[in-house]
Amino acid sequence: MSLSKTSSGYRLRWNVILITAVLCAAFFCFGIAGAIWLSGFANQPVSPSPDTRQEDTGAVSQDWQLTLVNPTTPMEEGYEPPSLTQLRNGQSVDSRCYPDLQQMMDDCRAAGCEPLICSSYRTQQRQEELFQEKVDSLLAQGYSSSEAQRIAGQNVALPGTSEHQLGLAVDIVDANQQVLEEDQEDTLTQQWLLANSWKYGFILRYPQGKSDITGITYEPWHYRYVGRQAAAEIYSQGICLEEYLQ
Repeated sequence: MSLSKTSSGYRLRWNVILITAVLCAAFFCFGIAGAIWLSGFANQPVSPSPDTRQEDTGAVSQDWQLTLVNPTTPMEEGYEPPSLTQLRNGQSVDSRCYPDLQQMMDDCRAAGCEPLICSSYRTQQRQEELFQEKVDSLLAQGYSSSEAQRIAGQNVALPGTSEHQLGLAVDIVDANQQVLEEDQEDTLTQQWLLANSWKYGFILRYPQGKSDITGITYEPWHYRYVGRQAAAEIYSQGICLEEYLQ
């Protein structure tokens, strides 16, 4: 065997070894870099999904649609809806719920009913007037001042605790029966609303059998906007807003 062939063989082996070493080193470096990148990505903070339900310590939900206002949870002092849309008969509502309200009223009429909104957004002053009118009526019937205040609060919310002040609540009656009494539930309008209002984001706010939770007697005419998803869940579970927000 000649020296040239032997020398050539050695050079070939060293070239193979050198290339192998370079490739191994490259793979090793890429592996380290990849591990560092993955580690950094894994440690990135993940933003939590927003919780649309009410916290136990506040009267205002993170989601305006689910703001809880009741006899024990007053609204923020001085609160006013950011924008109001005028309805017929001098009524108005928070503009954000208006499109769904209008669609609900249109569909209700298309079904042969005659819905009429008899009450909607109220100012603090108007709520104070309504409450005092109820108190005065009870006093005239012979109730004591303390009893009149207590009973009035079960039928007309204390100023600052009425959903009407949010602009998200409407009292809807049948045009042929405009008295706010329990037999309102027997009208065609209420039967349609009780079965369908949730499809438009509205719930019957003070359902039968929930007065001990809501603090308000049964009102088969008072509808509150909570958004379509929440309304569907509340309706399907047969619960009230307080239970939903627990």
